[in-house]
Amino acid sequence: MSLSLILDRGLAVGTQSTGIPTARRRVLACAAFLIVSVLGGCTAPPETSLQRLVEARQRTADLMLHFTTAADAGNRAVLADTDESSAAFAREAAQATEAAEKDAAALAPMFEALDYAEESRLLKEFNTRFAEFRTLDRNVLELAVANTNTKAQQLAFGPAQSSVDELDRALEAVAVASGEPNWRVQALVARTLAAVRAIQLLQAPHIAEATDAAMTRMEAQMAASEKTARASLQMLSSVTPPSATPRLAAATAALDRFMDLNGQIVALSRQNTNVRSLSMTLGLKRMLTTACQDTLRALENTLAERGYTATR
Repeated sequence: MSLSLILDRGLAVGTQSTGIPTARRRVLACAAFLIVSVLGGCTAPPETSLQRLVEARQRTADLMLHFTTAADAGNRAVLADTDESSAAFAREAAQATEAAEKDAAALAPMFEALDYAEESRLLKEFNTRFAEFRTLDRNVLELAVANTNTKAQQLAFGPAQSSVDELDRALEAVAVASGEPNWRVQALVARTLAAVRAIQLLQAPHIAEATDAAMTRMEAQMAASEKTARASLQMLSSVTPPSATPRLAAATAALDRFMDLNGQIVALSRQNTNVRSLSMTLGLKRMLTTACQDTLRALENTLAERGYTATR
């Protein structure tokens, strides 16, 4: 029986006694009311702590969901093959990260009110790792959205390939304009095209390369091949008739376009944003993600045990 019910019954009996003056009965009634009010205000009903526990468990589940969503969306931003999808995943990651921050901030006063020392410790541990995660993930997403390696690849397989095709057609026209098959013209045409193809073959490994030293070596090979191609075109001008001059000019223009595009490809590849963001994602970010999730799982388990004891 609750204290308030006992006092209510005692008061009812006392006030019905004819032996107690009316004024005194009123004083006793007021005193009883004050006692019940004070005790009722100082003693929180059991449902309050249980409700707070339920809310804390739900917030922790939300925190796990939002954190995992942020990590996964960031990974998809890194793997996306277009600027639009990469930017969309980056926005999703940012929104989920913000929601996780709000969850973590809301849990701190809950644990303090419940006097949960272990849960407070685990939350602080998570917040420390989460801060490292946020800093790293911001850098990863900035790199991922830049997409320089993807853009370099698109240039290599698109406009750069088109310029090589133009060069090939122009060189074929030079050979035809030379009249009878001329082994020297054919050899120079083949040499020019082979030098350009050698540059093309180096573009893909350059885009995928992570180290500056290896890229520098490839660029030196590209420069040597360009020198060979231009020298071959120069020699062609001396062994072909005047009728081949417009075709040689077209071939030179196509080579110029290709080398300009190759310079853009190399510059984008040098930034290496996709390679760097992927490396960071598979390395430090993966470790931080696992550490944060392990801490949150420990927090969930601790709260679950509190739940069992609360129902006993």
